Amino acid sequence: MTSSLLPTYARADLAFERGEGAWLISTSGDRFLDFGCGIAVTGLGHAHPHLVETLVEQGQRLWHVSNLFQIPQAETLARRLVEATFADFVFFTNSGTETLEGAVKTARKYHYVSGHPEKIRIITLQGGFHGRSLAALAAGGNPKYLEGFEPRLEGFDQVPFGDLDALKAAIGPRTGAILVEPIQGEGGVRVLPQSYLVALRQLCDENGLLLIFDEVQTGVGRTGPLFAYQRAGVAPDIMMVAKGMGGGFPLGAFLVTREAGKGMTLGSHGTTYGGNPLATAVGNAVLDIVLSDGFLDRSTRMGALLKEKLGELLEKHPGVIAEVRGEGLLLGLKLHVTNTEFVAAALKQKLVIIPAADNVVRLLPPLIISEAEIADALRRLDAAAAHFKHSQKDMALRGAAG
Repeated sequence: MTSSLLPTYARADLAFERGEGAWLISTSGDRFLDFGCGIAVTGLGHAHPHLVETLVEQGQRLWHVSNLFQIPQAETLARRLVEATFADFVFFTNSGTETLEGAVKTARKYHYVSGHPEKIRIITLQGGFHGRSLAALAAGGNPKYLEGFEPRLEGFDQVPFGDLDALKAAIGPRTGAILVEPIQGEGGVRVLPQSYLVALRQLCDENGLLLIFDEVQTGVGRTGPLFAYQRAGVAPDIMMVAKGMGGGFPLGAFLVTREAGKGMTLGSHGTTYGGNPLATAVGNAVLDIVLSDGFLDRSTRMGALLKEKLGELLEKHPGVIAEVRGEGLLLGLKLHVTNTEFVAAALKQKLVIIPAADNVVRLLPPLIISEAEIADALRRLDAAAAHFKHSQKDMALRGAAG
């Protein structure tokens, strides 16, 4: 089929017409178990009744008014986020990339109004992914994504993942902030140890730097607690959130402390669509579920169960799976076989999973996943892995015959 869409994605020859909880139903009527969630977005699954009811009700009343007026839904959602986190203020956006732009502007303005306009540089980690705008590409520093888009935006210094000495050495008189993902998702589901995050907080405090956490993928219960920083017990000054925040509706936010946000005064930042009544009504509906009694405890148990079962899968297929990574329901399999081929093999088993860097596949089931659906997914992953075992055996036999 010819397409008028700009060909920037290698799309599978597959389309879905509806979703039910953890399941996607294709246009041909086949049912797929969704362990990708639109890259960690549909955290409450598809067509969740409370989200659908909220969307329809708000859609029939008021969609958009701009931020020139009071928006009660946004005020409520911001207050709930402040009460549940370290933050004092919230700025709503449409995407994760837009939160990166806001976080960088907030950090630079903080130092500007503090009498240090020279502190514009931000240290980031190699393998990090912070979006696709020019600033986000510069923050990530991935040569593959930057190719053809130079010159990169000035002000970002990448250091090796997890190398605290290299990070300390990179701090200079123009450094203003450190930006990290507590768990790198796109970068291969690589977890920063709690000790590393504690050291980052200490370094920032000692050097007058702001600590920025990118929780676009790890937030809203994906790793167990509401936000991954709460698992580590290390609070940032600025935090980026998106993906699971709207359950599939485009919604993001950056959260700041009163001190870090002191430069973001009248006219310093804006957005046309961010925080409109429709988006923030849905965001409130997501929090209604995620913050309900026992919800995060249950999804945390499901994450632990899935990780345990993936460990058993590794023991069964050591020639295919090299390592199980991640926390909560943000889990990854580092593979001996090519990850994109494994994704295709899983898709043949009608299981949706997501590739990542470092030859990893991500498993991102909805937070509402059941034990029976986890068992079902493991059967499909087992079949996908068996496909490679059989291929490896065939190659060995052909080699012996040759």
